Amino acid sequence: MASKDEHPEKKERGAFSRRDFLKSAGAGSLAATVVGVHEADAQTAGPRVVGPGEVPVSLTVNGRRVDLRIEPRVTLLDALRMRADLTGNKRVCDRGTCGACTMIVDGRTRYSCSTLAIDVQGMQIRTVDGLANGATLHPVQQAFCDHDGLMCGFCTPGFIMASVALLEQHPNPTEDQVNRGLDGNICRCGTFVRIKEAVMSVKGVARA
Repeated sequence: MASKDEHPEKKERGAFSRRDFLKSAGAGSLAATVVGVHEADAQTAGPRVVGPGEVPVSLTVNGRRVDLRIEPRVTLLDALRMRADLTGNKRVCDRGTCGACTMIVDGRTRYSCSTLAIDVQGMQIRTVDGLANGATLHPVQQAFCDHDGLMCGFCTPGFIMASVALLEQHPNPTEDQVNRGLDGNICRCGTFVRIKEAVMSVKGVARA
């Protein structure tokens, strides 16, 4: 019977034994399992959880810093009206459908009744309270007065903010641009014609 040393080619060919294969397969499975556990932990961790109690929230409103302690569920509208005494924008539908609560956040209009205050930290927030310069009204505010573009007044702050955003983007808007720019706002008193006249009369509003 030939010994193992008499057939070196067989020894070389069989150097990687079944035992070695099973060992390497086991090590690979263990590594995959460890990686999978770490990935699962990362997914489970997710974003940092805050609340449900009050947490510090810092907002930049009309160019000023406003520091509040509020629950994470508090909307931007409630935070400013109830905690910062900025009551210009109104709560009407509280469902993000009428536009009375419209504010400008980083240059774009937002329904503040359906925007969480904690989500707009670090952004530039503008409300109707910050438009006038002392006793001098913003051109859009003045135009609403001149053209009698308000009745009960609840929708007016939202229309003014939407109009400001529109005119900063389109200083000389067409009628179609005005219609599209204000289509997220509703006047239950039906003063749409006067509102449109007011907006169309304002020319060259500078971007804030």
